[in-house]
Amino acid sequence: MSDYWAVLDTLVTTSTIRIDRPRGSRHPRFGYRYPLDYGYLQDTTGGDGSGIDIWLGTEPEQGVTGVFCTVDPHKRDAETKVLWGVSADEALLLVDFYRPQPQAALLVMRG
Repeated sequence: MSDYWAVLDTLVTTSTIRIDRPRGSRHPRFGYRYPLDYGYLQDTTGGDGSGIDIWLGTEPEQGVTGVFCTVDPHKRDAETKVLWGVSADEALLLVDFYRPQPQAALLVMRG
């Protein structure tokens, strides 16, 4: 299991992070407000065919702190969303963010 986190750390640190939904902005279609910066890893491929999604917390020196595994019944896809420097309190904000959405989300924290 430890190799998973090390490989994910390397993937993030060797990628360019693009933030396309800054903290406090609203989702363009559904109006959800983003509690943290949200974007993707450029030149990667996630479950939906675009870049791997990433949430940026306030503790970037911690590296990958967890992932969300999501399943969207409307898009009929599943994805992994990386948590980079996301504290335990910030992870709870993200749980609340996903709760009212139609997609199911499972939080897996590192360690």
